[in-house]
Amino acid sequence: MSSSTPSAASRSSMPAAPAAQASAESRSAAAASAARAMKHAKGALAAALCSLSLSTTGCYLGHIAAGQARLIRAQQPIEEVLADPGTPPDLRRQLRAVQRARDYAQTLGLDVDEQYTSYVDWPGDRVVTTIITTRPGEVTPAGFWFPFLGRVPYKSFFEPARAEAEAEKLRGKGLDVCVVAVPAYSTLGWLNDPVTAPMLRRGEGYTVETIFHELVHANVYVEDHAEFNETVASFIGQEASVRFYEQDETTEAARGRRGAVQDDRAVSAALVGLRERIETLYESSDPGPERDTARNRLASEARAEIAALPLREREPSELAEVIRLNDACLALWGTYGTDTNRYVAKLDALGGDLPAFIVQLREAEDAPDPAEALLGP
Repeated sequence: MSSSTPSAASRSSMPAAPAAQASAESRSAAAASAARAMKHAKGALAAALCSLSLSTTGCYLGHIAAGQARLIRAQQPIEEVLADPGTPPDLRRQLRAVQRARDYAQTLGLDVDEQYTSYVDWPGDRVVTTIITTRPGEVTPAGFWFPFLGRVPYKSFFEPARAEAEAEKLRGKGLDVCVVAVPAYSTLGWLNDPVTAPMLRRGEGYTVETIFHELVHANVYVEDHAEFNETVASFIGQEASVRFYEQDETTEAARGRRGAVQDDRAVSAALVGLRERIETLYESSDPGPERDTARNRLASEARAEIAALPLREREPSELAEVIRLNDACLALWGTYGTDTNRYVAKLDALGGDLPAFIVQLREAEDAPDPAEALLGP
């Protein structure tokens, strides 16, 4: 999932495209055929689950299946949108950037299949509204369990009102809740995910980064390791987006994308640091007014830290005022930002070779601890 931040980055070099191409060509025809068959089987299973859940009136899976069906019905092939003389120039420009991003993803060694070859003119700022919860005295997601996915930190709704109602119900049970607008998500390669209007409304750079992020999910997904899945997808999405703009765009575009990534990482580091300090506080003190006062002080210090950051693409003082620092939102930041520095160090050790990093990611997928398999010595 690629979500908006609860309020609301890097060394790079051109990837070695020949190495990525060699990696892709090394796959046997039999392996490629097996992969296609597996995807078709998953698609059939997903359709069956949707049909089954739709038969259960009012159930959560029925709501999700109906929303996914609506998304599928609204898809238009990007080639048809581009061929339409009535397509606005800005939409045309962004969709062409998506096509180039898909091509670039293949040079990195990511399988793209038919992902992001369609467009959905979806209203508003989100496709789904997602909730994350934490238990009292915790800053790790309580999580939700789903078939085939395992335990994940978030639960999403196509109707914002349903998400808000669920959030209120969970607050009534004593849980802390973070509610975020999400412009895109991955079906992990089960279906061909579309480009959505909410993605594009956040800007071309954001869209390109999101495409890479979600393609990582479609290529590599480890059940019950949401923090690993999201952090590595975020890291690759950021790195790939910087390299994408460095390859043939203007210096200004590349500089802007790099600045946006550096900003995101700086803010994320501050928030992950706050999460760690609050976790230490919870572990070392009993619940009560004194602990609450100490937590509020930590949050105030973090706001001051964010306000003082030398951000390039956003105003830090405004961000510091609006960013949400409740436990559940901090848990979300941890899910997407933990170990980023270790991923940077790993890529540096590979000489900035992002295709080689992705090869090692694939090799780590089946390890008991995929993060340590990828990042360890």
